Amino acid sequence: MSRRSGILEFAILGLLRECPMHGYELRKRLNTSLGVFRAFSYGTLYPCLKTLVEHGWLIEDPGNAPEDASAAPLSGRRAKIVYRLTTEGKEHFEELLSQTGPDAYEDETFAARFAFFGQTSRDVRVRVLEGRRSRLEERLEKMRASLARTRERLDDYTLELQRHGMESVEREVRWLNELIESERAGHDLKGFTSGRSGRRSTTSGASGALPRPGDTPGPDASDDTAT
Repeated sequence: MSRRSGILEFAILGLLRECPMHGYELRKRLNTSLGVFRAFSYGTLYPCLKTLVEHGWLIEDPGNAPEDASAAPLSGRRAKIVYRLTTEGKEHFEELLSQTGPDAYEDETFAARFAFFGQTSRDVRVRVLEGRRSRLEERLEKMRASLARTRERLDDYTLELQRHGMESVEREVRWLNELIESERAGHDLKGFTSGRSGRRSTTSGASGALPRPGDTPGPDASDDTAT
């Protein structure tokens, strides 16, 4: 199973843990709530749902059926299938939530994991955030070393692009540092965001907004090798 299909399964299970949904509702939530899935289609969603049903993690219930079932073939209306999480599906999702390895904090998966932090225990959140920070610090070191080696051979625009990429990674590292500090202090996210907004309002010289989880860190991201 590819990493992208794995994180799609994770996101579907997480959304259905909140409430049952039919395919259109799921696709809308995946598009609007989890930006990493903006480009995916029904052709990706329904095979994934079928796989989850086969595993016993979801069940299909007919919903919104026409009042006159005999009229359905003539009208072309079809009952919408509602997907519900099974007990086994809930247990599987909770197992996935507890994982803190690289699959929890790589570029392709971190945004989806972060979106379900509200359902994740604090100690797991801290470990995932620390893993993400460690990965970005490694990337930043490689980017700085690469820039030092190639600075004299780069034109001004390419050099500026390299700097922009480094600044993006640095901003995310600062954001992660603040999140980790807040989690260790036992604060909830509402308190964290309120405090951060207050700090920004008193520092007009700040370097810009902190990145959203999963933002593309910059042009040298490909230098990072997954482990």
